[in-house]
Amino acid sequence: MKKLLLLFGMCLSLSFYITAQENNVKGKIIKDFGQPFSVESPDIKTDIKTEHKVIFDVNKSSEDNSTINKYIVTAARFLNMHAASGMKPEQLHVAITIHGGAWKDAMTNEAYKEKYGVDNPNLELINQLTEAGVDVILCGQTAGARGLNKDNVNSQVKFALSAMTALLQYQNNGYRFLTF
Repeated sequence: MKKLLLLFGMCLSLSFYITAQENNVKGKIIKDFGQPFSVESPDIKTDIKTEHKVIFDVNKSSEDNSTINKYIVTAARFLNMHAASGMKPEQLHVAITIHGGAWKDAMTNEAYKEKYGVDNPNLELINQLTEAGVDVILCGQTAGARGLNKDNVNSQVKFALSAMTALLQYQNNGYRFLTF
């Protein structure tokens, strides 16, 4: 009986997984990360005629150094879900500040591997985001405290005096602040 219940539970779990995957939409802007789920008949309609200017604040990372930072993935999902809703890439302006506990995610693969013994799981995500026009910004104060510089940080990442400065300046330029 226990084996039958276990088999039933496994089949049920697999069906939930398959159903969830069917609702997943392939990313239109960031191909390999941040695949959104389709939402049938949302009550709050997406205004696809406007522009979205957002800056995400990322100050946490994964505890497992071989796991991608889900907070950076959020920016990819933001782009992909709005593109899937009918917005054009030129309507979407995204920036990310990286500071605090997320500092390591901006490192080059070589520096990350030397420090943690594994490849930087965020490297390709950050590269795809910047190729899509996302400004990925490292807090200069965090960089200074952690010994980061342009030699050991992904060349796609921009340095700012501080995350606070970047957040303020982007908001002064019409970006909305989002944190997760």
